[in-house]
Amino acid sequence: MTVPKRTTTNREVQRPHDTTIRYTISGPAEGPTLAFIHGWGCNRRDFDAVIGFLPAHYRVLAIDLAEHGESRSTREVWTMEEFARDVAAVLAAEAVVSCAVVGHSLGGAVAVETGRILPEVVSHVIALDALHYLSLFPAQDEQQAHAVLQPFREDFAAAMRGMVEAGSPEGTDPALNDAYFAKMVTVRQPAGLRSLEGLVHWDMDAALREVTRPVTLFAVRSILSQEAIERYGDRIHIVPVDLGTHHFHVESPEGTAELLVDTLSE
Repeated sequence: MTVPKRTTTNREVQRPHDTTIRYTISGPAEGPTLAFIHGWGCNRRDFDAVIGFLPAHYRVLAIDLAEHGESRSTREVWTMEEFARDVAAVLAAEAVVSCAVVGHSLGGAVAVETGRILPEVVSHVIALDALHYLSLFPAQDEQQAHAVLQPFREDFAAAMRGMVEAGSPEGTDPALNDAYFAKMVTVRQPAGLRSLEGLVHWDMDAALREVTRPVTLFAVRSILSQEAIERYGDRIHIVPVDLGTHHFHVESPEGTAELLVDTLSE
């Protein structure tokens, strides 16, 4: 696929509690709109290559969530809904009336929440290897949440290493895992741990009951469990993919762009 080089503009929007959300925008105002939301410990630059493979008529926004990438915040609330309100503020600033929201990992949860709070704006929620991890979803009780979070509280770097390796199929190049670990372990604190707590306590089942638009999940085949398919297959269109690790959109940007275009064209 050959596409023209995009001209990207950097912008920002202000939210309460000294929160500045920075994002990029490209493409014609009248084109179909995509909003990209990165995962925990990541940033909007993860989507640069994917965006480069999208057709030129798409209008594309890529957002840095609070305390990720170039966005900053001193707030105390780190829920998925509050992250979604960051996204909603960007969409409002750009006068977006209809868009598909694409989220990776934690960003998939934020995308669902964005669809819940903006039912007239979000036309489709697309999750990239998100929503199907049953150690996080559905909402965990206090004992389960403690089991997930305690390793991060005791040895953040070791827990982060385990998270990266758990998202990598057998045979993944160790250097690739090292690169993801090096980036994600530097997530700014306390926001990093607090947002992970918000993810663990997020009630996805409740959110999905309120989202009326289609939800599509592209999940790494070797990580996707049959139990997750059986639990959510009637509510989420689950598509197994073989494009790489949990961060497959970084490793296979052209294939990811094709998945997105095909999904939105159906």
